[in-house]
Amino acid sequence: MSDIEVEPAIAAQIFGGRIDLARAFTQALGEHGEERGLIGPLEPPRLWTRHILNSAVAAPLFSGTVGDVGSGAGLPGLVLAIARPDVQWVLIEPMERRVAWLDEQVASMGLDNVEVLRTRAEDWKRGPVLDAVTARAVSALRTLVPLTAPLVRDGGELILLKGAAATNEIEAAEKVLRKFRVADARVEFVGEDMLDEPTRVVRATVRA
Repeated sequence: MSDIEVEPAIAAQIFGGRIDLARAFTQALGEHGEERGLIGPLEPPRLWTRHILNSAVAAPLFSGTVGDVGSGAGLPGLVLAIARPDVQWVLIEPMERRVAWLDEQVASMGLDNVEVLRTRAEDWKRGPVLDAVTARAVSALRTLVPLTAPLVRDGGELILLKGAAATNEIEAAEKVLRKFRVADARVEFVGEDMLDEPTRVVRATVRA
């Protein structure tokens, strides 16, 4: 098993009083994530910087009740739930073994602001009720918008963690954005004052 990355000094500033929970989750993911098919073998040595802090710096963008589509290992949903106990999180994940992991982590950390829902986003039954939906490393924007926008209330937001191709993805998704009444799609950066590699976020507003 690869050694887990040493915790960067900035982590305690980002998580504040919740840092012990972030440490526990990072340790658990680093120790068991590969064997349980949650992360690849190259990830433990860069777990904090590439995954945990990359997710956590987006925490100030959220409020209300938020869905995380394709939550997987809990990136970004569980990390954000640790950082923002005042926000309600619905972790949407279809795969049984990943759901089991998410349930275990929620229980072990005593997170009372998280619901783990075993379903696919396209099978969501509750209608457009969420204040925002997030996702990280799920799929290209033109594929992701039809999965996420229908879950969001009028005036709510898509807040999607993206890679270097984010601007190109917005251009490629132009027709889909129009079809699903998603407006003002743009790329923003968060954590520029804290991380060497700030987190790139595609934000947009959903109009009913």
